[in-house]
Amino acid sequence: MPPKSMEPLAKRLMRGVIALELVGVFGAYGLFHAMNNSQDFRNTMNKRFPSILEVYYKSNEWAGIPGIRERDHEAWTAKQE
Repeated sequence: MPPKSMEPLAKRLMRGVIALELVGVFGAYGLFHAMNNSQDFRNTMNKRFPSILEVYYKSNEWAGIPGIRERDHEAWTAKQE
């Protein structure tokens, strides 16, 4: 009896890797979309995951959309007063 080929296992692993990558891409897009549309969500991200919010600010500044960080800080300090 010849040994089974590794082809079915390789296909299954490749499909799993592709599925995980797609979940990651759509998850990252969903997070970006939520941060892009809601200043309150960005405030929550600032409290819980400041490093992720920093990446959001840097990516927008790199893309030529400055001032989001400053507007957020102004709004958040005005809310606290």
